[in-house]
Amino acid sequence: MDTKVLIIGACGQIGTELTAKLRATYGVENVVASDIRKLENDVVNNGIFEVVNALDYNQIEHLIEKYEITDVYLMAALLSATAEKNPAFAWDLNMNSLFHVLNLAKAEKIKKIFWPSSIAVFGPTTPSHNTPQYTIMEPTTVYGISKQTGERWCEYYNKQYGVDVRSIRYPGLISWSTEPGGGTTDYAVDIYHKAITEGKFTSFLSEDTGLPMMYMDDAIKATISIMQAPEEQIKIRSSYNLAAMSFTPKQIATEIKKHYPNFTIDYDPDFRQKIADSWPESIDDSLAREDWGWKNDYTIENMTVEMFEMLTKNVY
Repeated sequence: MDTKVLIIGACGQIGTELTAKLRATYGVENVVASDIRKLENDVVNNGIFEVVNALDYNQIEHLIEKYEITDVYLMAALLSATAEKNPAFAWDLNMNSLFHVLNLAKAEKIKKIFWPSSIAVFGPTTPSHNTPQYTIMEPTTVYGISKQTGERWCEYYNKQYGVDVRSIRYPGLISWSTEPGGGTTDYAVDIYHKAITEGKFTSFLSEDTGLPMMYMDDAIKATISIMQAPEEQIKIRSSYNLAAMSFTPKQIATEIKKHYPNFTIDYDPDFRQKIADSWPESIDDSLAREDWGWKNDYTIENMTVEMFEMLTKNVY
């Protein structure tokens, strides 16, 4: 049977680029993008698009039946910094949208689910260097709590009902094509924009705050790879650790200066510093590499080259 994809939350930071790649992979006619509202963008204009509320089970079920969907990518979520401002809604959106999709798979309406987790599942008591796959998790944010809980439910639905759900713990993601979206790691996107437009940047994290990061192309590659892997290769049904590089604001500024020698950075940590301090500095993702062949293409060096190339060509 042909793969028919539904992306929920297709207009978000990851959803935008994931939608384009899935359309290129499976054909525009086999990919349905959806989000809470219809924006004027490529996701809406370049293929099938439906308005859907991720909290409405019946709307999701209707789309699955209408388009004979096999695979659902549930990308709708309230991110770390934004979720702290509205904890009750963040919990509702992040948890109940997942339950809807898990229950549709349990009812055999769909075959496969992708649901993203995050390094936010870790906390201040987690070993921060080379954080192992299995370790202490005591998240301190609403986003992290909802992702940790979601991991447990994914594993439960797989064990109890045979639901084929697959997940990865995204590190901080960097993309040239989407604006920063309320995440704690978004300084690493904004800094490239400011280097071009202003020649200076004020970081909301301190200079030596190291965090795991990944270029968006690698994140999309990992997402599609785990979904295409044979079922028997997916041995972890909570969520896989995923890594590419780790750096601090100071290190990324040094890299930027290779391209913009007059670039300057200063530091004014805000509430996001506390969130970042509770997250790992580096991640051990050896099980993802062993089980389904994960391998990153980007480092801080070649990512920086591409960020400036794409921003100057397409944005500025």
